[in-house]
Amino acid sequence: MRRSTISILVMVVAALLVVIQPAAQAEDAEEPSGKLMVVWTSADPDVADKMCLMYTHAAKKYGWFDEVRLVVWGPSQRLLVGDPALQAKVKAMQEDGIILEACVACARELELVEELEALGLEVRGMGVPLTEALKDPETEVLTF
Repeated sequence: MRRSTISILVMVVAALLVVIQPAAQAEDAEEPSGKLMVVWTSADPDVADKMCLMYTHAAKKYGWFDEVRLVVWGPSQRLLVGDPALQAKVKAMQEDGIILEACVACARELELVEELEALGLEVRGMGVPLTEALKDPETEVLTF
């Protein structure tokens, strides 16, 4: 009888740990911390729509990070300027508090500075900010 009581107690404790631990992890995930810099370079519209912009927006919308930045760099600049659907997504991201930036060297080379600024992006040198983000232990950097 004593063994069955101990067995039942062990099973109850194990079941509680299975339920409590994921709940505690979910609570931790909801507390925003750190910074996220997403560097978008791909000219592939599926990568932009189905991964890059989707994840970046969710990271801010759901509070996964305190600060979220989207850096539009190189070929993605031409894609963004030419795609009204992507422009609408980027505008919604900006309205939700995502910082929008674009590499000025690429924008000049592609002759897109004015168009990117008109979309609300800060067009500036991005080499130093990217390097600082890569060295900052509180910043995660993703590239697409």
